[in-house]
Amino acid sequence: MPRTAEGNGTFLRVQKTRVYLSPGMFGFATLASLEYFEHFSRAIEERFRDRGRVVEIRVCEVHPTASLLRRAAKLARLVDESAGDDGGPIHIIGHSTGGLDARLVASPSVRLPGNAHRRLGWTSRLRSVTTINTPHFGTPLAAFFATVSGQRLLYAVTALTVAGLKLGAPPLAAASALVAAFGRAQFGFLEIELIDRAVESFIRVLDDASSRELRAWLKLLRDDQGAIVQLMPEAMDLLHAGLEDRAGLRYQSVATYAPRNAVRDWVSALRSPWGAMSAAIFTALSNITARLDEHYPCRSHDGSIEQKLARVLGELPPPDANDGVVPLASQVWGELIWAGKADHLDVVGHFPGKGGHIDWLASGARFNRLRFDAVLDRIVTGMMAGEQSSLSEQATPPPRPVIETVAPERGDVEQTAAAASAIGGPAVEDPGG
Repeated sequence: MPRTAEGNGTFLRVQKTRVYLSPGMFGFATLASLEYFEHFSRAIEERFRDRGRVVEIRVCEVHPTASLLRRAAKLARLVDESAGDDGGPIHIIGHSTGGLDARLVASPSVRLPGNAHRRLGWTSRLRSVTTINTPHFGTPLAAFFATVSGQRLLYAVTALTVAGLKLGAPPLAAASALVAAFGRAQFGFLEIELIDRAVESFIRVLDDASSRELRAWLKLLRDDQGAIVQLMPEAMDLLHAGLEDRAGLRYQSVATYAPRNAVRDWVSALRSPWGAMSAAIFTALSNITARLDEHYPCRSHDGSIEQKLARVLGELPPPDANDGVVPLASQVWGELIWAGKADHLDVVGHFPGKGGHIDWLASGARFNRLRFDAVLDRIVTGMMAGEQSSLSEQATPPPRPVIETVAPERGDVEQTAAAASAIGGPAVEDPGG
């Protein structure tokens, strides 16, 4: 427990802030000696340190495609075992599917499996839930990955993600085979041997220890794919029917999209053979994610999400806008603190640039350090707002009973405007976008 010395030589206990990061389907804590949240964690720590705050950041090592309840139970246990008893604030940040894990453990109506439901005593200290590129209303890509051909391609994309982030560029022959497999799979043709060879090629370029870790990770994907089915747009109605937000808790979200097919005109992406392959793979993922069903459109039905997006972006992108994995409208939950152009992994630090940043796939979004800093500033400022809101509630006496009819609630646009003002203005992307 950190301590500070007073003038008389005595020490005071300093409350430590705990921040928990929950990765998504393509994410992990550490794999093949690669830290998934390396840049993101460092940026969070720097911003707390600049505020004179002591922060401890932990990444939950969840099963990549296990059911949402299994994943949430593991997150609940991690917080329970590591949050301490100093009463310090707790914040959870979930990327992609990890955002649903965060909402589940925060919900007062959740029923976690095993003894995990007895591991939620810390929720009274929870001050914010931040979701980043999270499929709150599902994603068509999950429906594709639930097919036989989609399952094999999921293994290949996962192997590609690890190899690409670790090495900067995986084997071109394997990437070319994956591009061809995606093209044929979309028309119902599956070449299992071709895909398996591509996966094996991605694994072989790694060192022995990293290869073993990646093989074990892929085995986890094969053993349990509960989340794949649960993330289908048709299945998300059931989640919303039983999942309740915690009263008084700050929920905030980051939502991004990559312009459809813009990578074709992004000359810099095509300067190398890998750039061309990478662009083709991203385009295939984006096209699958854009296949929206009119009955399950991956957004709320009241138009509130469109209002929030239009206010933040200044215009409303097309309904099929997505980050390559999740539709844009599906990513909005609670206060929309930042929206702009980025692909699915850009916002957690996997974009091209100095300082060890390596891009995931060439998407044409042109995400950069300036936007990354803007996203992190918004996230941390919102976390502080969640703490201040909790302190205000504790200091405010309970209201006297009122029998009169209450005034109508404000519209979503007014709520978004008020929230943006409270944390420092509109949540727009940088003008350079």
